[in-house]
Amino acid sequence: MLIESYIPQSTAAARSEVSSRMVSVLIVDSDVQHGRQLQLGLQTHCGLIEIAEDADAAEILRHRCHFNLIIADIQLPGRSAIEWLGELREQGCDTAVIFMVADTDVETSVAALRVGAADLITKPFDMEQMTASVLRCMGREQLSSKSQVASAGVDGLFAQSGFVGEGDLIKSVGEVIRRVAPMPSTVMIEGESGTGKELAARAIHQWSGRNGAFVPVNCGAISAELIESEFFGHVKGAFTGAHQLRKGLFTYADGGTLFLDEIGEMPLPMQAHLLRVLEERTIRPVGSNREIAVNVRIVAATNRDLDAEVKTGNFRADLYFRLNVLSIRMPALREIEGDIAILARHFVHTIARDLGVEPPELGDAEMNYLRSHDWPGNVRELKNVIERCLLLNSKPSQCIGGGLTILSDADAPEDDVALAGVEKKHILKVLEMEGGNKSAAARRLGIARKTLERKVHAWAQQ
Repeated sequence: MLIESYIPQSTAAARSEVSSRMVSVLIVDSDVQHGRQLQLGLQTHCGLIEIAEDADAAEILRHRCHFNLIIADIQLPGRSAIEWLGELREQGCDTAVIFMVADTDVETSVAALRVGAADLITKPFDMEQMTASVLRCMGREQLSSKSQVASAGVDGLFAQSGFVGEGDLIKSVGEVIRRVAPMPSTVMIEGESGTGKELAARAIHQWSGRNGAFVPVNCGAISAELIESEFFGHVKGAFTGAHQLRKGLFTYADGGTLFLDEIGEMPLPMQAHLLRVLEERTIRPVGSNREIAVNVRIVAATNRDLDAEVKTGNFRADLYFRLNVLSIRMPALREIEGDIAILARHFVHTIARDLGVEPPELGDAEMNYLRSHDWPGNVRELKNVIERCLLLNSKPSQCIGGGLTILSDADAPEDDVALAGVEKKHILKVLEMEGGNKSAAARRLGIARKTLERKVHAWAQQ
C-alpha cells in the first residue's frame, strides 16, 4: 500500500496560508500517478496533503491526524469507497468527502450521496473543476458571494469557473451567469452536445452562494419505472423491493443545486410531478402521505429544441415555461472560431500537467488547421483531440476525427506505423489510464463502449 504526504514550501504566501489555516486533505486513489497529479494541482490551496492507495491505508493515516477533506476514487481495491464512507459515518466521522467517479450511472451517484458524499466529480475532470469543489468543501463560499461576483467581473468568473475565451459570445455567457447565479430562479441551458452545459451549471452553483451540494442527473439515464423514486425517494414497503426508507435526489440537493441534464428525455408523467415540485417547493416520497419542503435550485439543460418538442406534444408547455425563466445558450465551437486557439493552448497545458508530460507548442499551421475544422463535437471534441495528440506525441492534424490519420511516414510514430497498430496502442494506453474501466475509457476516446469491447476482444484473440 502507498502512503505519501506533501507540505507546500514554494512561496511565503503558501506558508502563511498554512499557518493561518492548516487545511489537510486525504487523497485515496489506487492510481498512484493520478493521485500525485491531483496532489500537485491542489498544493497551492491546501496545507497537508496525503495519499493512500486503498481504504486500509487511508484508515492508518486517519488515525495519525485529522483531515478536513477526503477525495476518494469510488472504485477502490478491496473495500469499496461507498462501503468505507458508510462505516465512517456510522463512527460519527463528518469529514467532507468528494468522490471521483468514472461512470455517471444514477445508481452509483445516489449510493454515494446516501452515505454523505459532498460532491461527485466525473473522471476525467479539469483541475479547475476539482479545485472549485475543494474550495466549497473547505468552507470558502466567500469566493462565490455576491460581493465577490460583483467585484471579480467577467474575467474573474472565467478564471475561477473554468471558462476560457476572449470573444464576445463566450464573454456574454459569463456575464449572464454572473447576473443569474445569485438568484433563486430556475435556469435553462441550451446548446449542442459538447458545448459545456454542465460547466455552465457548475459555475452557476459555484457563484450562487448556496451551501448545499451540486447534484447532476441525466434524465435520460433513469428508467421510467424508477424515476419518481429516484427523484423523490420512497418509504419502506412503497412497492415490491422497497425494503427500507430511501431518500431521493431532491433531498440530497436540498440547500444546493439539482442539475437536470437532458431534460428533454424526461417522461411526460414525471414532467407533471416536476412541475408540481417547482410550484409548491415540496416533494412527496413514493408511498408517503407527507409533504417534505425542499430548498433546491433547478438548473436544466438540453440539446433539443424544446419549443418544437412542445409543439409536437413531447414536452409539457407549462413545464417548459416554468423552467425557461432564465435562458443561457452555449455557443457551438464553430461560432467562437477566434477562441479555438485559446482553448487549444489551455487544454494543451492542463492535460499535459495531468498526464505529467511536457506541453508542446502548437504552431501557426496547426492552429489554422484547428480553426478550419467544423468541430461537430464542439469543445469536448477539441479537448479529446488535444489529449489524443499528447498521448501519441502527434500533431492535431493527425488526430482529428474519431480515429487517427497518419499523414506521412515522416510524421508517423516510429513504432507501429500502421494505423491499426497506432489505434491499438492508443486505446490500450487510455484503458490503462482509466484502470481498466471500459465505460470511462470509451468516453475519453469518444467511441461507444461496445466498439471498445469488440476491439479489445479481437486483440485478445490474436
